[in-house]
Amino acid sequence: MSKMSKTILVNVDRCLGCWTCSLACKVAYDLPVDEHRLYVRTIGGGGVDVPAGQWPNLSMKWMPVYKTSCIDCRGCSSTDDMPYCVYNCTTEALTYGDLDDPASPAAREMTRLKNMGYHAYELSAWEGTKPGVVYLEKGL
Repeated sequence: MSKMSKTILVNVDRCLGCWTCSLACKVAYDLPVDEHRLYVRTIGGGGVDVPAGQWPNLSMKWMPVYKTSCIDCRGCSSTDDMPYCVYNCTTEALTYGDLDDPASPAAREMTRLKNMGYHAYELSAWEGTKPGVVYLEKGL
């Protein structure tokens, strides 16, 4: 797991697949309709919002995926210098900060979730994703 000065943590178990993170980025940077710097992947049955399994045993999760085009913005003073995606996350699934600083929100959240049995990982570079985004998930 690479530690960078500022990291986005993604608590996969808190994400509801609402796309607010992606839309916040899109609006803040006035991106064209077909351009996203991050998208929300459905983890389940192989399609957008398609669950895995058979009724009544269905399961589905969502995961914000940061593309290499993400500019690692710092937001602005109105967002307390958090990236727009983190600031606007309605479920607090996203946390931002310095993992090397024990007082930062990201370091505190990483410690809290690991103490609860969560596993941390990064997505593979071959997926065309931004390095340094850390995902946390329970029950891997």
